[in-house]
Amino acid sequence: MKKIGIFAGSLRKASFNKSIARYVKKQSSDTFNYEIIEIGDLPLYNQDYDDEGPAPVAYEKFRAAVKATDGVLFITPEYNRSVPAVLKNALDVGSRPYGQNVWAGKPGGIISSSPGNISGFGANHHLRQSLVFLDVLTLQQPEAYLAHIADSINKDGELHDPKVEAFLSDFLKAYEAWVLKLSE
Repeated sequence: MKKIGIFAGSLRKASFNKSIARYVKKQSSDTFNYEIIEIGDLPLYNQDYDDEGPAPVAYEKFRAAVKATDGVLFITPEYNRSVPAVLKNALDVGSRPYGQNVWAGKPGGIISSSPGNISGFGANHHLRQSLVFLDVLTLQQPEAYLAHIADSINKDGELHDPKVEAFLSDFLKAYEAWVLKLSE
Protein backbone atom coordinates (compact mmCIF):
# COMPACT_ATOMS: atom_id res chain seq x y z
CA MET A 1 0.00 0.00 0.00
CA LYS A 2 1.36 3.40 -1.04
CA LYS A 3 0.41 6.32 1.20
CA ILE A 4 -0.02 9.58 -0.72
CA GLY A 5 -0.27 12.88 1.13
CA ILE A 6 -2.64 15.44 -0.39
CA PHE A 7 -1.98 19.13 0.27
CA ALA A 8 -4.83 21.52 -0.59
CA GLY A 9 -3.49 25.04 -1.01
CA SER A 10 -6.57 26.94 0.15
CA LEU A 11 -7.95 27.66 3.60
CA ARG A 12 -11.40 28.76 2.42
CA LYS A 13 -14.22 26.64 3.90
CA ALA A 14 -15.86 26.24 0.47
CA SER A 15 -12.53 25.84 -1.34
CA PHE A 16 -12.70 24.25 -4.79
CA ASN A 17 -9.29 22.74 -4.09
CA LYS A 18 -10.54 21.07 -0.91
CA SER A 19 -13.41 19.65 -2.98
CA ILE A 20 -10.90 18.23 -5.46
CA ALA A 21 -8.80 16.87 -2.57
CA ARG A 22 -11.84 15.12 -1.06
CA TYR A 23 -12.65 13.64 -4.48
CA VAL A 24 -9.08 12.34 -4.87
CA LYS A 25 -9.17 10.88 -1.34
CA LYS A 26 -12.24 8.86 -2.38
CA GLN A 27 -10.16 7.32 -5.19
CA SER A 28 -8.10 5.37 -2.65
CA SER A 29 -7.69 1.70 -3.54
CA ASP A 30 -5.99 -1.45 -2.27
CA THR A 31 -2.74 -0.11 -3.73
CA PHE A 32 -2.98 3.65 -3.05
CA ASN A 33 -4.26 5.38 0.07
CA TYR A 34 -4.79 9.11 -0.41
CA GLU A 35 -4.81 11.15 2.81
CA ILE A 36 -5.33 14.88 3.19
CA ILE A 37 -2.62 16.46 5.33
CA GLU A 38 -3.77 19.73 6.88
CA ILE A 39 -1.55 22.77 6.35
CA GLY A 40 -3.73 25.54 7.76
CA ASP A 41 -2.65 25.16 11.37
CA LEU A 42 1.09 25.60 10.74
CA PRO A 43 2.56 28.76 12.28
CA LEU A 44 4.50 30.86 9.78
CA TYR A 45 7.96 29.38 9.37
CA ASN A 46 10.56 31.01 11.59
CA GLN A 47 14.04 29.48 11.68
CA ASP A 48 14.45 30.63 15.29
CA TYR A 49 12.00 27.89 16.31
CA ASP A 50 14.36 25.25 14.93
CA ASP A 51 17.60 26.95 15.99
CA GLU A 52 16.59 27.96 19.51
CA GLY A 53 13.75 25.51 20.15
CA PRO A 54 11.40 24.26 20.84
CA ALA A 55 9.81 24.02 17.41
CA PRO A 56 6.00 24.24 17.45
CA VAL A 57 4.29 20.89 17.93
CA ALA A 58 2.41 21.54 14.66
CA TYR A 59 5.76 21.58 12.82
CA GLU A 60 6.81 18.24 14.29
CA LYS A 61 3.46 16.58 13.54
CA PHE A 62 3.46 17.93 9.99
CA ARG A 63 7.04 16.86 9.28
CA ALA A 64 6.31 13.36 10.60
CA ALA A 65 3.15 13.11 8.48
CA VAL A 66 5.00 14.11 5.29
CA LYS A 67 7.94 11.83 6.09
CA ALA A 68 5.52 8.88 6.43
CA THR A 69 4.20 9.31 2.88
CA ASP A 70 5.31 7.47 -0.25
CA GLY A 71 4.30 10.40 -2.47
CA VAL A 72 2.85 13.90 -2.38
CA LEU A 73 0.05 15.48 -4.39
CA PHE A 74 -0.49 19.24 -4.37
CA ILE A 75 -3.86 20.74 -5.29
CA THR A 76 -3.62 24.48 -5.57
CA PRO A 77 -5.40 27.63 -6.65
CA GLU A 78 -3.48 30.56 -8.06
CA TYR A 79 -2.96 33.71 -6.03
CA ASN A 80 -1.26 36.54 -7.92
CA ARG A 81 0.40 34.17 -10.44
CA SER A 82 1.85 32.07 -7.62
CA VAL A 83 0.87 29.62 -4.90
CA PRO A 84 -1.01 30.68 -1.79
CA ALA A 85 1.14 31.64 1.20
CA VAL A 86 -0.24 28.73 3.24
CA LEU A 87 1.13 26.23 0.71
CA LYS A 88 4.52 27.94 0.47
CA ASN A 89 4.67 27.96 4.28
CA ALA A 90 4.04 24.19 4.34
CA LEU A 91 6.88 23.66 1.86
CA ASP A 92 9.19 25.77 4.04
CA VAL A 93 8.23 24.01 7.29
CA GLY A 94 8.83 20.60 5.70
CA SER A 95 12.18 21.61 4.24
CA ARG A 96 13.73 22.62 7.55
CA PRO A 97 15.77 22.41 9.68
CA TYR A 98 18.53 22.48 7.09
CA GLY A 99 19.53 18.96 6.07
CA GLN A 100 16.24 17.41 7.25
CA ASN A 101 14.02 18.06 4.20
CA VAL A 102 11.06 15.67 4.49
CA TRP A 103 10.06 16.32 0.86
CA ALA A 104 13.31 14.97 -0.66
CA GLY A 105 12.94 12.08 -3.08
CA LYS A 106 9.13 11.93 -2.89
CA PRO A 107 7.21 11.36 -6.14
CA GLY A 108 5.06 14.45 -6.60
CA GLY A 109 2.11 15.59 -8.62
CA ILE A 110 0.35 18.93 -9.08
CA ILE A 111 -3.26 19.76 -9.87
CA SER A 112 -4.09 23.44 -10.24
CA SER A 113 -7.52 24.94 -10.65
CA SER A 114 -9.20 28.24 -11.25
CA PRO A 115 -12.70 29.59 -11.71
CA GLY A 116 -11.32 31.33 -14.84
CA ASN A 117 -9.68 30.31 -18.10
CA ILE A 118 -6.05 30.16 -17.01
CA SER A 119 -6.60 27.14 -14.70
CA GLY A 120 -3.88 28.04 -12.24
CA PHE A 121 -1.11 27.76 -14.84
CA GLY A 122 1.10 30.30 -13.03
CA ALA A 123 0.69 28.60 -9.64
CA ASN A 124 1.35 25.18 -11.16
CA HIS A 125 4.64 26.28 -12.68
CA HIS A 126 5.72 28.41 -9.75
CA LEU A 127 5.13 25.42 -7.46
CA ARG A 128 7.23 23.23 -9.79
CA GLN A 129 10.11 25.69 -9.34
CA SER A 130 10.06 25.23 -5.55
CA LEU A 131 9.64 21.46 -5.83
CA VAL A 132 12.77 21.19 -7.98
CA PHE A 133 14.80 22.75 -5.20
CA LEU A 134 13.12 20.54 -2.58
CA ASP A 135 14.00 17.41 -4.61
CA VAL A 136 10.38 16.39 -5.15
CA LEU A 137 10.36 14.18 -8.24
CA THR A 138 7.38 15.84 -9.90
CA LEU A 139 5.37 14.12 -12.62
CA GLN A 140 5.91 16.06 -15.83
CA GLN A 141 3.12 14.64 -18.00
CA PRO A 142 0.22 14.75 -17.99
CA GLU A 143 -0.13 18.23 -16.56
CA ALA A 144 -3.34 18.93 -14.63
CA TYR A 145 -5.00 22.32 -15.06
CA LEU A 146 -8.70 22.59 -14.21
CA ALA A 147 -10.36 25.69 -15.69
CA HIS A 148 -13.84 26.94 -14.74
CA ILE A 149 -13.73 24.64 -11.70
CA ALA A 150 -16.70 26.39 -10.06
CA ASP A 151 -18.90 24.89 -12.80
CA SER A 152 -17.74 21.39 -11.79
CA ILE A 153 -18.53 21.62 -8.06
CA ASN A 154 -22.11 21.40 -6.79
CA LYS A 155 -23.64 23.40 -3.91
CA ASP A 156 -22.61 20.65 -1.47
CA GLY A 157 -18.96 21.04 -2.45
CA GLU A 158 -18.80 17.78 -4.40
CA LEU A 159 -17.25 17.29 -7.80
CA HIS A 160 -20.06 16.48 -10.25
CA ASP A 161 -18.58 16.89 -13.72
CA PRO A 162 -18.02 13.59 -15.59
CA LYS A 163 -15.40 15.18 -17.89
CA VAL A 164 -13.35 16.46 -14.93
CA GLU A 165 -13.75 13.12 -13.14
CA ALA A 166 -12.51 11.26 -16.26
CA PHE A 167 -9.58 13.67 -16.59
CA LEU A 168 -8.65 13.24 -12.92
CA SER A 169 -8.93 9.47 -13.25
CA ASP A 170 -6.43 9.51 -16.12
CA PHE A 171 -4.15 11.89 -14.22
CA LEU A 172 -4.23 9.71 -11.09
CA LYS A 173 -3.44 6.59 -13.14
CA ALA A 174 -0.38 8.36 -14.56
CA TYR A 175 0.62 9.63 -11.12
CA GLU A 176 0.25 6.18 -9.56
CA ALA A 177 2.36 4.65 -12.35
CA TRP A 178 4.98 7.35 -11.62
CA VAL A 179 5.00 6.48 -7.91
CA LEU A 180 5.36 2.77 -8.66
CA LYS A 181 8.12 3.39 -11.21
CA LEU A 182 10.12 5.45 -8.72
CA SER A 183 9.70 2.82 -6.00
CA GLU A 184 11.17 0.01 -8.16
